[in-house]
Amino acid sequence: MHLTILALGSRGDVVPYINLGQALKAAGHQIRFITFENFEPLAVNQGLDFFLIRGDMQHILTGDGGQALAESGKNPLRMAWSALRLFGVMADGIARDLSAPVLGETDLIINQLPGGMFGFDLAEKYAVPMILAAVMPLTPTKYAPMLAFPGWLAPLPGYNSLTHWLAYQLVWQGYRPAVNRWREGTLGLSKAPLWGYSRAMDARQITVLNGFSEHLVPRPADWGPHIHITGYWFPEEETWAPPEDLSAFLAAGPAPIFIGFGSMPLRDPQGTAAMLLEALELSGQRGILQMGWGGLAAEELPDLVFNLDYAPYGWLFPRMAAVVHHGGSGTTAFGLRAGIPSIIVPFLFDQFYWGRRVAELGVGPPPIPHKKLSALRLAGAMTVAVNDEKMAQTAAGLGQKIRAEDGLGAAVDEINTRLANK
Repeated sequence: MHLTILALGSRGDVVPYINLGQALKAAGHQIRFITFENFEPLAVNQGLDFFLIRGDMQHILTGDGGQALAESGKNPLRMAWSALRLFGVMADGIARDLSAPVLGETDLIINQLPGGMFGFDLAEKYAVPMILAAVMPLTPTKYAPMLAFPGWLAPLPGYNSLTHWLAYQLVWQGYRPAVNRWREGTLGLSKAPLWGYSRAMDARQITVLNGFSEHLVPRPADWGPHIHITGYWFPEEETWAPPEDLSAFLAAGPAPIFIGFGSMPLRDPQGTAAMLLEALELSGQRGILQMGWGGLAAEELPDLVFNLDYAPYGWLFPRMAAVVHHGGSGTTAFGLRAGIPSIIVPFLFDQFYWGRRVAELGVGPPPIPHKKLSALRLAGAMTVAVNDEKMAQTAAGLGQKIRAEDGLGAAVDEINTRLANK
């Protein structure tokens, strides 16, 4: 059958869905993958039919708007406002790109966008089913607040449910005018409900696939049978030959610590790099420094530090003593699967959640928010991560459990079941 996957965001947001598309293609389906133009090579290299949404996410996130979003920290209102300023101007453009009649030639839409946006409208227009998919726990529950909201207020009656509703409204109300213009002017549909699609999706019990591990995110008791936790959507193991200089560095001493902040923009990449190098020196550790979208780099590196352009995390992380990163869902997953301690330096949104869960499970030190990062604090966390034997054993045990899961296989099975019952 023909399946359409809609996924927008940073590289870490998009890659798990490319992995899912590849698994579905291997299962015999034809896959159309809709995402931003700069991810075309990733999709095409996996044999997926690429459909372009205009916009370069790397350029967007490294600009002033991306800086403001990364600096919003734990403040959900500031984060929502920054996200709307950054992406809200793109809403009409996304709608225009999603207006091509060819998009109706599909049997199912798998939608990564929160609250079913854009995908719900396409499914309604072309009378095809939609599946929601996420790599972080976004489905509402009365047992925990929405990721961006403080947990210390959770005991208040109704607080948890309210945070999920409010988070959805903060996003939906910013996009609603553009979505309604598109629905009425192009799709020939009536306006969307004032409060969005959540009530309709709940009533229809639309299938939700969560591409993370239940060993990290326990299933809330109020999630219905249509909501599934499949396990992580890791790519197939690939044969990758490291460059000679990387192989030589790894062989020259004890396992190093990986440091990288992925797609997070940095206002002072050089100053941040100097801080990280100082932390490695204070802790007496070797390190691998990955530039990422933030341009993290130093003009001169000591012999004990390697400047990495690229290596697959699935290959690299098992060779590390520990990993230091921003706490993106994908990077967190690779660190946990490797069975080594993680040090999370969260910038915003779900990164604080993953950092907290890593610490609660005993597979890493307490997270260090990016705004509070210092060489001394990071060096202390590095020392704990490398020398705490109980933490190392716990991380190794969790890694073994995650490696035993078949997240992609479980997701493909659920999608095939939905197709059989449509």
